[in-house]
Amino acid sequence: MNRKPFWVVVCLVILAFGAPSWAQQPADNSNVNPLVRVLQSKGILTAEEVAQISQASSSSDADRRLARLLLMKGVISQSDYEETVSVTSMVNASSSATAGATQIAAVYRVPVDAGASLSTTTPASQSQAAPAPVTPQTIPPIRPFPVGGLSREGFKPAFTIGAIRVTPYGFLKATAIHDTSSPYGDDFPLPGFLGDSGPANSPEFHVKARSSRIGTNIEWLDPSPNLTITGKFEIDFEGNFSRVDNRNISSIRSSMPSIRLAYVRMDYKAGEKDTLSAVIGQDWTPFGSSTLPNLLETTGLGIGFGTLYERDPQMRFGWTHNFGGFQLMPEVAVVLPTSGQLPANVQSPTTGALSVTGVVNQLGYGERQGPDSDRPQMQARLVGQFQLDHAKGVAPAQLIVSGMEGKRQANVLASAVPALAATNPLGVNFFKNAFPNGATVSSTTAGWSGEFQLPTRYATLIGKYYAGSDLRYFFAGQLFNYYTDESGITNGATAASVDGASTVLFGTDAAGNPVIAPERPVRATGGFLNLGLPLSRIFGADPEGRNLGWSLYLHYGFDEAKTRDLLRTAPGGSRAKGDMMAGGLFYKLNNYVTFAFEQSLYRTRANPEATAFPLADGIHAREWKDIRSEVGTIFTF
Repeated sequence: MNRKPFWVVVCLVILAFGAPSWAQQPADNSNVNPLVRVLQSKGILTAEEVAQISQASSSSDADRRLARLLLMKGVISQSDYEETVSVTSMVNASSSATAGATQIAAVYRVPVDAGASLSTTTPASQSQAAPAPVTPQTIPPIRPFPVGGLSREGFKPAFTIGAIRVTPYGFLKATAIHDTSSPYGDDFPLPGFLGDSGPANSPEFHVKARSSRIGTNIEWLDPSPNLTITGKFEIDFEGNFSRVDNRNISSIRSSMPSIRLAYVRMDYKAGEKDTLSAVIGQDWTPFGSSTLPNLLETTGLGIGFGTLYERDPQMRFGWTHNFGGFQLMPEVAVVLPTSGQLPANVQSPTTGALSVTGVVNQLGYGERQGPDSDRPQMQARLVGQFQLDHAKGVAPAQLIVSGMEGKRQANVLASAVPALAATNPLGVNFFKNAFPNGATVSSTTAGWSGEFQLPTRYATLIGKYYAGSDLRYFFAGQLFNYYTDESGITNGATAASVDGASTVLFGTDAAGNPVIAPERPVRATGGFLNLGLPLSRIFGADPEGRNLGWSLYLHYGFDEAKTRDLLRTAPGGSRAKGDMMAGGLFYKLNNYVTFAFEQSLYRTRANPEATAFPLADGIHAREWKDIRSEVGTIFTF
């Protein structure tokens, strides 16, 4: 069917806004097309925009200017705009009277990155233009970051608001879960030995829907065809539980929505081979988050078991160069400094030990020790992308290196500086006199990762290895932060940091000088391998049958803290290493509904060099484990 001519479209727009009000025609634009005056009277065009049109060198140039304005405002579609430009171009070529008219450049479209689509357990990415076919011909890697920027008009909008193109997305996931050991009462796995596992290791059964997500992709069409401006806002329902009287009894099923992603993104096509990108807002961190495993359990996604990822407010800038068959993209980001400390306000008057009850204060006030460092956290990543398997529908492969460096700082107020015993020869106020304005102590956080994503038509293998210090905020290092180095410290006395999250040790060195014991980060290593197998393709399923949607995922991950550091932070015994094994079978009924079953084993092992083992089932144990079964449905839209 032929498309409607441009002016027919404009007339229909005018009718849609109601009957013409000719009495409101502008008085000073007698040389402007009457339809332009009508659009101004209806509030579609401003006086300034009408003036721009009136300054056109010819009527065809005026038509193009009007078409561009209507496209920016969302009144006409991209196809209407392009048809208008092509029609006026043909008129220009055939008419000597319009030889002086200027040509408006066509909108450049960057091809949609086939590797940017997400798995069946993750909502469609911003760069995915159409739903995936029912048949899982390949296993696409989960990729939070695009390489080369996003395509202009890279997604089909569900609706428009003026010039804003909006596409909601998300998934509704409902699963039933059985854990042979869930000592903390959570519906997702955490490392063992955070405390005694309780009688019979505390088996639990859950049914949950709170890991469902809702998001919105947004695009605004800039007049420049080389600039793509997009945004994303995404939430899930894994926030805290409501504390109001009408939720007193039923709070367990009344989880609150919480922000996951919220950012604006700009991609500028600087040339045929170069793209510049900027992301401002909360997004996945460049350090460690480029490669994520395909798992049914998305609440923790392997917290303390080798995944390593995070989302954080940031300002990220990147550049992509296409060498022809190989793309290279460095990115650097200024990130909110964080360390995962839990503010608390309960301290023992005798030992100075802080109770671990800071989550409520963390949610109420936020973390201080990262921002108190008075410096940003710096993160960066370098990605190389190339096509490993040239079969249709196979995503390109990626090799990734990322890094991070930051600092945390604990502040002690002058009023909190400790006093010595009256019998101490140094004097009761020895530390208060030495630190009249209070004191500070800090430690560094740093890390690097090497990651790979190798999709082929028959299997997709992804993996990650990381190493660093104080990786607690990235859910690694067995969730340890730092330890206090008491070597050579005498006359010790402790004080709480201003946020109550740390116990700071004051003392004297070998020369008798007042000092603060240094705090040193706990070092860690870990990583994972994840293999995705498109079973339907491997076994040649009937393309007309119902056996097209089968896929299998196999996963192994591990995370461990350095034993030498643990002997300083928990000499009496603690967790030291966690690993997990998982197998997930997915059946995609159609483009929207997926059934899944995942069987997994989570293990935490104690530090073998400690003086004692931690408790499990009320007794000292070398190992804690949880055999987890989860089954459910995922409705993706």
